[in-house]
Amino acid sequence: MTLVLKWFKKLVTSNDRVSTLSVMPPDTKKCNGAVPRVPPTSAPVAPSEAPVSHPPPTAAAPTAASGTAPACNGTHTTPGKRSIHDYYFGKTLGEGSFSTVWLVRDIHTRKDYALKQCDKAHIVRERKTESIKREKQVLNILSETGAPFCVKLYCTFQDPEKLFFVITYAKNGELLAHINRNRRLSMECARFYAAELVVAMEHLQRVNVIHRDLKPENILLDENMHLLVTDFGCAKIVHRPQSGTDSDDESARPRRNSFVGTAQYISPELLTDKNASYSSDLWALGCIVYQMLTGQPPFQSRSEYLIFQKIQKLEYDIPADLDPTAADLIRKLLVLNPTERLGACDEEGYPSIRSHPFFMNTPWNSLATTTPPTIFSDPTDRPAHNDNWVTSDMKPGLDNSQLSRILGLDQGQSLPRPQAPPQQAVARRKKSYVQDLSEAEIQRRLALQKAENKWHDVVEGNLIIKQGFIDKRKSTNVVKGVLSRKTRMLFLTLGPHLYYADPETGELKGEFGWTSELRVRARTFKTFYLYCNGLKGERTYSLQENESHALEWIEAIDEMHRAVFGVKAIITST
Repeated sequence: MTLVLKWFKKLVTSNDRVSTLSVMPPDTKKCNGAVPRVPPTSAPVAPSEAPVSHPPPTAAAPTAASGTAPACNGTHTTPGKRSIHDYYFGKTLGEGSFSTVWLVRDIHTRKDYALKQCDKAHIVRERKTESIKREKQVLNILSETGAPFCVKLYCTFQDPEKLFFVITYAKNGELLAHINRNRRLSMECARFYAAELVVAMEHLQRVNVIHRDLKPENILLDENMHLLVTDFGCAKIVHRPQSGTDSDDESARPRRNSFVGTAQYISPELLTDKNASYSSDLWALGCIVYQMLTGQPPFQSRSEYLIFQKIQKLEYDIPADLDPTAADLIRKLLVLNPTERLGACDEEGYPSIRSHPFFMNTPWNSLATTTPPTIFSDPTDRPAHNDNWVTSDMKPGLDNSQLSRILGLDQGQSLPRPQAPPQQAVARRKKSYVQDLSEAEIQRRLALQKAENKWHDVVEGNLIIKQGFIDKRKSTNVVKGVLSRKTRMLFLTLGPHLYYADPETGELKGEFGWTSELRVRARTFKTFYLYCNGLKGERTYSLQENESHALEWIEAIDEMHRAVFGVKAIITST
């Protein structure tokens, strides 16, 4: 453990160079006369000696003492290291396999940030130490070079169990959420955000960074609805030494037969020889443009294996009603040979992409000051933001009492009995979900489901009784301060089955173990608890349905349970 703590201390304060990656050089014979891009011969921008401190544009940069975590902006003058007690903690913004991202407010400046909290033990156990170090150095580079349309790193600090990154807070959330809410974006919106993404990618190339996991989920929108690229955990820093040959510090280590990135957006070369290049991000750009305009990624199937097969065979369909210039751009980016993708052979930046007809009349030099086209089909769809979320009784830090506040739990007390439901909820509960289903009705609904419901194959052809979005949390992680929460599409089907799938990719992620011991309990109109058996024993899940339909889910699950096992599934608080 001592060695681990020393390593993390070095991570927060070190200015060591990051390990470099060999870049696949373009094939000059296939660049149609264009001059191949050669990565700059200078070394990557060096991270600062102390954790990076990048002030907001209106603030002066602070001076940090060596070995201490600086303030997150120039207005904070209190010396010493930063800690979680310098922040009020609000809602969770996202979760990863070993991290949670929180909305926080600096107690000294009253500015909001996103704080990424990483679990050290998990990082070491999963051998992610180099990845975390690389992410920190990439964020340093981007922050120090003023990368346009990318999140900035303001400071880092740690405690004995966790590592913290304080980064830009994107007030309007993920681009993916806006695509899903609108089903697709307008041509004007897609063009504007694709242009901002191209500018961000040009800067990444300029400072020798390959993102390798570009996707709508990793593209955020700030308070002015401008784009911010985030999540550099899969990124690589490329360095071409003065000798003129590619350097690869990883070449001496055995290569694992694995890849990084997300299945729907991964480029075909990463599925074969695992060689990353700037062109890998160009492939992702093509996938993102496609998804913005159609609402779905170009490559979809019920498993990652089948998705990879489609990628390697370039099997995707362009809708007949898609704008011809957009279709042409997508076809020129989704090319199996990475050297033949549009922009792959540009000498500096991506002029061939900028000049494509899809981007006609794009104000390339003033994107940052241009008001983005409205992404909301209905003005009432604009999300409401509560800037006064810090209350007078709120305390800084993230101890158990603060976690309980965030989750709406009372420590040391049993879960409260839900209040009497409103009249409309009582009326809904009289609905029968399965008792009145005849065999003929089941077959009729199955035929209709197969023809009209895209989730039919995901639920293995079982009749869907109820489906909807839920936030799925494993309560066993709450006391550790790292919440495990994922937005999933939940399906109750005949069988019985409770499937859950990734709403973005359409991939089946799992199934709650349904036995006679399964139980369900209401907490509020939005939240209910599911107690079930899994591979690791009994699990408790907190499921949140944001449309206040938790009671409907409870009634449907209970009715199915009674029909199959003859006993009720509902339990009440005592």
